Amino acid sequence: MDKAGAADTLIGGPRRGRVRVRGGAPLPLLVPALIGLAFLVLPLVALLIRAPWRSMPDLLTSSEVWQALQLSLLCATAATAVSLVIGVPLAWLLARVEFPGRGLVRALVTLPLVLPPVVGGVALLMALGRNGVVGRWLDDWFGVTLPFTTAGVVVAEAFVAMPFLVISVEGTLRAADPRYEEAATTLGASRFTAFRRVTLPLIAPGIAAGAVLAWARALGEFGATITFAGNFPGRTQTMPLAVYLALQNDPEAAIALSLVLLAVSIAVLAGLRDRWMTAS
Repeated sequence: MDKAGAADTLIGGPRRGRVRVRGGAPLPLLVPALIGLAFLVLPLVALLIRAPWRSMPDLLTSSEVWQALQLSLLCATAATAVSLVIGVPLAWLLARVEFPGRGLVRALVTLPLVLPPVVGGVALLMALGRNGVVGRWLDDWFGVTLPFTTAGVVVAEAFVAMPFLVISVEGTLRAADPRYEEAATTLGASRFTAFRRVTLPLIAPGIAAGAVLAWARALGEFGATITFAGNFPGRTQTMPLAVYLALQNDPEAAIALSLVLLAVSIAVLAGLRDRWMTAS
């Protein structure tokens, strides 16, 4: 018996850890796996092959593209900031506080993840439109109108992106040891001070990962944005909307814009490689 086998015998069984299957993959698994890989990768490769590389600088430096890019970056960043301000406390509530109906609240929070974005845009119109449940009061009392404005873009993007942040932060909070917070409160700190001085530094990586995911989701939002905010160049036309419009009139410009969004997505995955792309 080798040393590893002897050690396993002494501790009462094989060591727990990552298990690797030696040998080649069976053909009934290998073939559909390769088909699945090709199905996911081939469209991206086709996008690179059909890209108008020679005219790319002219396409990407046009005023329409820069307007859409600047608006997309601004609105995605603002939507992420909104998600951080209200999403982190919501994640803390779901992770740390026991209350009746917490499972239902969690389901409602994650609902925008599976809700068709167009349906989300219609729901926002019914709630925050000029004649909506809340929108009519915003208009009458404060003169605030959200639909078909840049602020409406931020609202639509935050609606679809915030669940990514909440899920990430809640998972990090559940993994963090709550005894540190309890120790801080026993030493005289308030719950908010313990959260600010103890919990936030502990969960900072989870918040950062959730913020990046929310930002990327907001940057690529289409359905809720076009339904709630419309498609007005310079005011509500973000990059995905510009791609949709260019595809009808200028396919080469649509491909160039798509490559920009593809590059952003790759950058996001590279930034999250420690969480989502762990090496072997």
